[in-house]
Amino acid sequence: MSDLIEIIQFFFLGLFQGFTEPIPISSSGHLLMLRSILDIDLPGVTFEAFINFGSLIAVLIVYRKDILSLMINGTAFLFKREEENRQEFYYLFLLFIATIPAGLIGVLFEDMIGSIFDHVKLVGITLILTAIALWIIRNLKGYKDDAEMTIKDAIIIGFAQSIALLPGISRSGATIVAAMLVGLKRRSALKFSFLMYIPVSLGTMVFATNDVLSDPAISSQFILYVIALIGAIFASYFALLFFINVMTSGNLKYFAYYCMGIGVLALIFL
Repeated sequence: MSDLIEIIQFFFLGLFQGFTEPIPISSSGHLLMLRSILDIDLPGVTFEAFINFGSLIAVLIVYRKDILSLMINGTAFLFKREEENRQEFYYLFLLFIATIPAGLIGVLFEDMIGSIFDHVKLVGITLILTAIALWIIRNLKGYKDDAEMTIKDAIIIGFAQSIALLPGISRSGATIVAAMLVGLKRRSALKFSFLMYIPVSLGTMVFATNDVLSDPAISSQFILYVIALIGAIFASYFALLFFINVMTSGNLKYFAYYCMGIGVLALIFL
């Protein structure tokens, strides 16, 4: 019976974090609140690595055609200098530029940031700030396509991603807000935001490898981690499709309402 309860718990946590990862409500902030409400110790780095991998798989599935096109055409320009593929190579370059700020700040300061902001009240404040940012861009439609992005745009979006190291600040929310503010159209903002997630996610997995391999629980709980991984893949996939639909239909305000409500409740009750 206890084994069944543990399986359900890990599957639920995989669903929970997997669903909250792609949408602009902050998965890290919600996990902190969940821990506070239920008064439980959540699984550590190994669990997070598995869930991160699940969300990455979901992003790769949803954007598989764009990723394949960028890889094939970007590589063709790099080695063959095929002029018709210049734009795809430039787009890859912009993605590389955009990942630098979060990569540097994450390596240098993530532990310090996490320890300072590991408090539910502060998560409430950052969720309210997220709500305000989402409200500001709720009606923006943008005027720039992928081909019109600049290096300056990529740098601004990259720094926005680094802000999401703070619990309660959604990575997708921060990058999409920045992308919309620099003029990207909704679909272009979504695409750039989630393609940015791929190298960041891979980097996170690389840095977590040593902790995962040295985790004494990895052998005894491996099946539970896999169950959580499966839950995260499904939840992230459908959450991402849901978010794309909400974003492109101009209903981003509902996420603003949600973040404001949860942020206020966290300040009052947690």
